[in-house]
Amino acid sequence: MVHLMKKAKASVSRKLMAVKDTAVYLALRSRNVLSANAGEGYIDTAIKILIAVVLGALLLAGLYALFGETVLPTLTERIREMFNYAG
Repeated sequence: MVHLMKKAKASVSRKLMAVKDTAVYLALRSRNVLSANAGEGYIDTAIKILIAVVLGALLLAGLYALFGETVLPTLTERIREMFNYAG
């Protein structure tokens, strides 16, 4: 019985060591992958900048159209009504 317990304990110990070794390997591998910057290049950066410029231009065009057609005509009308002393 004692021999069987020692054998089971040794088997569990080997399995725990294998799990520990696997965890250490995965931790080191993930640290290496996350710290590597080999995929970051000039083309990626240029595309990011280009996308930011295009989105900024679209946003400005939309705001200009909104203010030009909706806000400014009513604003000038309200200013005229506000300073219309005759009426």
